Amino acid sequence: MIIDGKEISKKVKDSLLPRIECLAKKGIVPGLAVVLIGDDPASKVYVSMKSKAFISMNLVSETFRLPADIDQGSVLSLIDDLNKSEKFHGVLVQLPVPDHLDSMEILQAIDPDKDADGLHPTNMGRMLLGIECPLACTPHGIIMLLKYSKIDTSGQHIIVLGRSNIVGKPIANLLIQKREMGNATVTICHTRTRNLKEITRQADILIAAIGKPEFVDRSFVKKGVVIIDVGVNRVDDPTSKRGYRLVGDVKFDEVKEIAGAITPVPGGVGPMTISMLITNTLYLAEKYETKRSEGI
Repeated sequence: MIIDGKEISKKVKDSLLPRIECLAKKGIVPGLAVVLIGDDPASKVYVSMKSKAFISMNLVSETFRLPADIDQGSVLSLIDDLNKSEKFHGVLVQLPVPDHLDSMEILQAIDPDKDADGLHPTNMGRMLLGIECPLACTPHGIIMLLKYSKIDTSGQHIIVLGRSNIVGKPIANLLIQKREMGNATVTICHTRTRNLKEITRQADILIAAIGKPEFVDRSFVKKGVVIIDVGVNRVDDPTSKRGYRLVGDVKFDEVKEIAGAITPVPGGVGPMTISMLITNTLYLAEKYETKRSEGI
């Protein structure tokens, strides 16, 4: 089975429409502010895709473009202004930022109640404790891919290949929780893991988020495994008009022959990340409306 992220993403967005209409009747349109620093080509593409998705659902999305040589103080000043703005219910800083900037300080400057990416330490802590909060977008998207594909996680041995703050750590935490689409036994593997292939071949579900193009081949997996490929890597391809093509962390054509289900790249996890960004912004707008109606 090819797990179609585009199709599932559309279903998720369609499910949000009644909530969006409910807010609209109260005069509230969920709004997202995106801060884009520098000229990274991939970041530009991602921001454009996010903006188009919001506009297609009649939501507000505005991109604040900053030069690559901007200083830390100016970035923090903009975030402070966005935190105070009633136009935006969510704020997102597109990562990565230029090397001279402190990305962790920038993320911590975002008001947790406007944290559209779900990456603020306060919300990460809430997620860890199972307290309601905006969830990190890509991990939440993975959960929804599995849910809509009717792939049960309870009791499954799920191996996460990668330990980043954006994907590896949060998805492992979500999957072990006592909740729907949780209750899994989770193993995290990384670059220092010994006997890596012996471990990954135990996986009922393998989540590849290591950032190495086509790293996982058929020798890493057992027959019938479910593969969630988070990687998005550019590799040179002179036959392509762009001179490159996008591949995941998994050798798709090779592994799909023995996998029970697999996500493609592109068209798998990527569309879900954007759907979860919309979900988070809507959630934050609803929280804002609740506080407003209660006079808080």
